[in-house]
This record gives sequence, C-alpha cells and structure tokens, in this order.
Amino acid sequence: MSNTKHVAVVGATGAVGVEMLRCLEQRNFPVGQLTLLASARSAGKTMKFKGEDVTVKELTPDAFAGVDIALFSAGGGISKEFAPHATKAGAIVVDNSSAFRMDDEVPLVVPEINAADLKNLPKGIAANPNCTTAITLMALYPLHQAFGVKRVFASSYQAVSGTGAQAIEELEAQIRDWASADRKWDDVRLAADKVKVYPHQIAFNALPHVDSFLDSGYTKEEMKMENEGRKIMHHPGFRASVTCVRVPVFRAHSVAVSAEFERPVTVAEARAVLAKAPGLDVVDDPTLKQYPLALDVAGKDNCAVGRLRLDCALDNGLAFWIAGDQLLKGAALNAVQIAECL
Repeated sequence: MSNTKHVAVVGATGAVGVEMLRCLEQRNFPVGQLTLLASARSAGKTMKFKGEDVTVKELTPDAFAGVDIALFSAGGGISKEFAPHATKAGAIVVDNSSAFRMDDEVPLVVPEINAADLKNLPKGIAANPNCTTAITLMALYPLHQAFGVKRVFASSYQAVSGTGAQAIEELEAQIRDWASADRKWDDVRLAADKVKVYPHQIAFNALPHVDSFLDSGYTKEEMKMENEGRKIMHHPGFRASVTCVRVPVFRAHSVAVSAEFERPVTVAEARAVLAKAPGLDVVDDPTLKQYPLALDVAGKDNCAVGRLRLDCALDNGLAFWIAGDQLLKGAALNAVQIAECL
C-alpha cells in the first residue's frame, strides 16, 4: 500500500459514520481516496470531507475494489455479510459491530491497551469493543497493570446516541412534547404513541435495560464487559457484574465502578497511575465539585476519571467514576486509532 490510503466507510450516514469522517479529517489520516457506503435509500446523498462533497454509494458486494481500509459501522448483520467481500477485495476491515468481537481469529482492540494484537490478522479483520467496555477499560486497565484486577461491580449510565439517530430524535421529541404542553414536574408521563424506539419513555426516566435479556437475567450488553474485558486485557480470570442503564442524556456514557485488586491500593497510588494513562484525564476534586460529567466529555477524544475512593465493601478495593464519548472513544475514534496502528 502507498503512503495514502483508499478508505471506505460503511454506514457513513449513521451517527458513528459521521464521527468516523470527522476523526479521519481531524486526525489527518492519510486518505488518498474516500468511498462512502450506505443503504440504497441513502445512496446519492452528499457528505463533506475536507471541504469537498463526496457522494454516498450503495453498499454492494463489489463496492470494495481498490480499498485499503474499510471502517464498518452499520450493524452486525451488515458486517457479517459484507466484511468478507471487503477482505476478499484486499481491504483490511475495522468493524465497529459485535459481529467478530469474540472470534478467536479477530483481535479486539483498544489501541492504548493491546495495539500489539493487530500484528496478527488471519481474517483481515480487527474489531472495535463495545462502547461501555472501551470507556471503562481506559481507567481499569492501567489500574490492572499496577494492582491486578480480580473483579468489578459496575453500573453504566448510557446516552441515547448509543442506540442511534432515531433514539436521539425520540428523546428530543419527548422533551419538546412535554415542554410545549406547559406541564409541571409531577406530570411527565407522555402518551404511548410518543414511545417507539425504547420499550418505555426515556425522557425523565432511567431504563435498566440495554440490549436483549439472557437466560441468566443479565443483558447481552452487561456481559460484554466481562467477555470483552477478558480478551482485551488478556485476563481470562476477570469477572464483572454489570447493570446497564439507559438515561436521558444525548451524548457520552458514564460508568460507576467498584474494583477489587490482587494487591493493596491507595487513592494516591491509583491517581498517580491514572494520571500517566494515555487518553485519560483525571478530574477528581470533590471539594471543588470537580468530577467527570457527560456534558464535559461529549465531543472530546479523552475519557475522564474521578470520584476516586477506597471501596468500603471490597478487599483491596477502589471505587471510581469514568465518563467518555461513546460515539468517539466508544466507536469512531477507536476505529480510526486502530486504522492508524495498522
């Protein structure tokens, strides 16, 4: 491959696809040629890249001729169907869906943690982790290196943009509907026809339900932190009990974590470790009411960690709060970073 690359973005018109284009542009990725791919209904639309209009093409099996790197963010079904066509045409695929994450022949990568895994791509595919997992591991992995993590108990507070553009529109519509009716704080339940994307109203609510339920009572989303965390950290004994909650926030996920380590940990030691971690800002001064906020990390590359304290229920335990933009570090940015490594 030459110094410049022919890059394809699959799912270019979606929320993550749009962010992928921004990341490629802002990070000066050496794009020599850009192909934007989406469904037939989006074909013909134009999108801006470095000030130029680029026409979106329909995703077809033969759309990858000459492509060096294909960034996929169009759902697992699309990835399973079209990633083989991309690799057969000679492209390396960076996939943002769950389609290949647990495939033993596909590295699952957070570049700050395990970029070395990209040296071996037997299928020509690298996978992006789940957004909540990626954000959490930005703080957990440096602590694991220093103290040896055994298990975590975590609760996520996940923005609606993690579901997609329709969820963003639904939250906005529900808020506007409530405000236009001039209702009071104790009259927030909306009509059933205002609820379409989620099983319940999301405005003014918190839904302990992200992804589908398993026989265990956990959801698929909740098990990803344990399963994907083991693979990314090369830590087969890692355990995670997680509750994932969808909250009425437009952008950026937050996670409350209680972690138990093999070795004793102090807040000062943990803070020193985290201060050196790449891609992570320490925002931790409760006396000044400074801690990570979804509003503050939205649109930013770095995640932020704070509320550091010894866990009062776990041996060698540390509790912390981490927030990150799930459209960026949880998806588009991480994918572009993988492409940079490749």
